[in-house]
Amino acid sequence: MSTKEIIYELRTKSGLSQDELAEKVFVTRQAVSRWENGDTVPNTETLKLLSKLFNVSINTLLGSPRELVCQCCGMPMDDGIIGRDKDGTLNEDYCQWCYADGTYTYSDMDNLIDVCVPHMVEQGFTEEQARTYMKEKLPTLNYWKKYEELSDDGQFEEFKKKLIQEINDLNVEGMPKVESLNALVGSYVNLEYPLPNGAKVKFLNDQTTYLGNQLESELGGDRCFGVLASMDFILVCTYEAEGKNPELVIYKAR
Repeated sequence: MSTKEIIYELRTKSGLSQDELAEKVFVTRQAVSRWENGDTVPNTETLKLLSKLFNVSINTLLGSPRELVCQCCGMPMDDGIIGRDKDGTLNEDYCQWCYADGTYTYSDMDNLIDVCVPHMVEQGFTEEQARTYMKEKLPTLNYWKKYEELSDDGQFEEFKKKLIQEINDLNVEGMPKVESLNALVGSYVNLEYPLPNGAKVKFLNDQTTYLGNQLESELGGDRCFGVLASMDFILVCTYEAEGKNPELVIYKAR
């Protein structure tokens, strides 16, 4: 699709008139009309406003002229998995597992490889093939080329260590010690927990990236422990395969 078609489709799907869209991105109705007629395209600053308004990348607004690849892990990206800056703006350089709310979530290349390899094995790679590929690919990506410039001098890793200690200090019966926390996107782990009154509730935001892990219960059985945490809370739950029948164990404000 061309830019004119994309803007028209996004505007009409959102139920906005040309006047209403113009007001939201600080242009005239005539400017919107020219975009939709293909006479002009929005300038860079207006593209940023449109991207935030419609929750799509600038790449999509321009008709997807380039393939988006995460510059930390190498994953091809579409709009649904792009990371976000602190103000909620989509950052087209990183996926939401590697970059969340303006924070880079990986500072150790070997740790990232350990996280990625099992997913690649599920896609048909052998473990050896996956590790070899990642060890060759990651050093070519901008994040690792510029790591010293982009990193936060280990502050995020220190934050993760503190979280891990806080979680282990909870001494949850049957839950083994947490050794690591990985980036997990809310939409993948936002389970519905039953309340005593029969209602169900979700505690997470689908668009937010959290830190977490899955752990096998030391008590045996078919239930696993799930751990999720952020700057504001720690959540511990149990569930069956594929997240079925979740039960909340702890929800603790930090």
